Amino acid sequence: MRKLVFPAAILGAMMMSGCSLNKMAKMAKDQELTVTPNPLEVHADSVSFEMSAVLPVKMLKPGLEYQMEPAYKYGEKAKTLDAATLKGDNWADKEGQAPRLNKNWSFAYNEEMSNGELVITGKAVDPKKNKEKVGPVLPVAKGVITTSRLVDAVYAPAYLFHGYNNQEELVPTNVDFFFTQGSSTLRWSERNSERGKFLKAFVADKNVTRTVIITGTHSPEGLESNNSRLAENRASIIEKEYRKLMKRYDYKGAADSIKFVLKPISDDWAGFKKELEAYDGVDASVKSEMTDIVNGSGDFQEKAKQLAKVNGYSKVFRDVYPKLRTAKTEILTVKEKKSDAEISTLAKQITDNSVSADTLSLQELMYAATLTPSNSEKEAIYAAATKKADDHIAHNNLGAAFLAEAIEADGSSRSELVEKAMTQFELSNRKQETAEATANMAVAAYLSGDDVKAYNLIEKAYAAGLESDNAKALAGVKASLEIKRAKYAEAIASLANAEETAQNLFNKGLAQLLNKQFDAAVVSFQEATEKDSNMSEAFYGEAVANARSGKQDASIDALKKAVAANPELAKKALNDLEFVKFASSEAFRNALK
Repeated sequence: MRKLVFPAAILGAMMMSGCSLNKMAKMAKDQELTVTPNPLEVHADSVSFEMSAVLPVKMLKPGLEYQMEPAYKYGEKAKTLDAATLKGDNWADKEGQAPRLNKNWSFAYNEEMSNGELVITGKAVDPKKNKEKVGPVLPVAKGVITTSRLVDAVYAPAYLFHGYNNQEELVPTNVDFFFTQGSSTLRWSERNSERGKFLKAFVADKNVTRTVIITGTHSPEGLESNNSRLAENRASIIEKEYRKLMKRYDYKGAADSIKFVLKPISDDWAGFKKELEAYDGVDASVKSEMTDIVNGSGDFQEKAKQLAKVNGYSKVFRDVYPKLRTAKTEILTVKEKKSDAEISTLAKQITDNSVSADTLSLQELMYAATLTPSNSEKEAIYAAATKKADDHIAHNNLGAAFLAEAIEADGSSRSELVEKAMTQFELSNRKQETAEATANMAVAAYLSGDDVKAYNLIEKAYAAGLESDNAKALAGVKASLEIKRAKYAEAIASLANAEETAQNLFNKGLAQLLNKQFDAAVVSFQEATEKDSNMSEAFYGEAVANARSGKQDASIDALKKAVAANPELAKKALNDLEFVKFASSEAFRNALK
């Protein structure tokens, strides 16, 4: 802020017509004007400022007016703003009070305006006599600080999950064996049943097996000690049978890598209740009575005895109990999959039309795109995927590949790639609307220079919920757009969830600087240069943050590093009003050499 007192010589030059206007002119020498901020600053493509005026007591007379018209002059051009008026009639009954005015103005910024000045033209007016006298043009603020324009545009394509699991997957295979009441002997009929034959064939195939889980159970009768022994022995006998088969089929060392887990379950009613619920040999009243017993008080044996007294028990004993005398075997084997190298090779052959697209599943084909760093190869693979299936994931990811190429391109090439990408995102959202496709449309708009559309779309995408990895990558995009809209606190919050790249750390420092968190900004700028020691704009940002907090030596040290990394910044610093307080010092000039 800077307080300006109009010099008597200048104000005395205001030749008013009429005695009253002349008197106003004489008194106007003591008026005070304050402009905030000073110098002016651009935020979100707009320059806003507040001006307060204090006129001398008794300067305004009834029937007279004093008008102040601000204008921003740059080069041969000027942006004239609406005038503010102080009317004498409003102060006629306020004897002894100085007339005051506080008013806010703003104007749209363009790049030509960085070097200019805000001026005020004073005018004494007698509206009844239609007389006025225009005073001299008085400068009140110099230039525009453009630090907010340093924001680094961040672009990131969002890929949807391809649906392929490249990790080891275990596939369960289940075989149940049944025992007679009170016995843990695996009968010949069980060994030669369809279940027994299946197990023999399964083991003979030497499937890659990680774990065999065998759960031994019993029906609800007998002593507690017998039930426990039966459950354990039934599980154990199946393990022995399994190991015998592995030996027969020459597993050798592979047998040692298979883990057997025995889970004897005794005195548990869960299996009984499940089988009883599915059983239709008795009516609902019998089931209800038995369920009440099971859920009631008493130990396992007491409940088993009570069940035996229920009308219909004999049917349950005959049909349900045998299903509870089991050893349930779950075999976890490794699902067969192609190696990454095989998938990559086949995907390339598909894009070359040398093998059928059916050689890979859609998920495998889209996964193949993640195995190459080349954007053009990704594009070819995703294009093949869209031909294989009209799938929303394939369309989005093809568009994302176009975006990735557009980020590296410029001019007409960028425009063409963005247009292709937008077509794919629209196709994707027609099939199934996703946050990722919407976010990609935001990035496409950003690349096209439509920041407003980009911001609205990225907000919509976040509201819809992005996959975690995409949310992290796109947080930097969102933050850079928020800085451009002067939403500095929101940008800081977004960057707290972003990837800690040099680019994001720079933008974080800039948002903190513009949010008047100068010390935090210095830390973020330094973290950016730790990631990228040649990031000249981060050194420059650090210099600005230190200058704003009055740390001249630290600011000059950072400026030296900025100029060393990018000599072009010396010219920028020389004209940057951020350093106006010490721009005339020898240390500042030496820093720019």
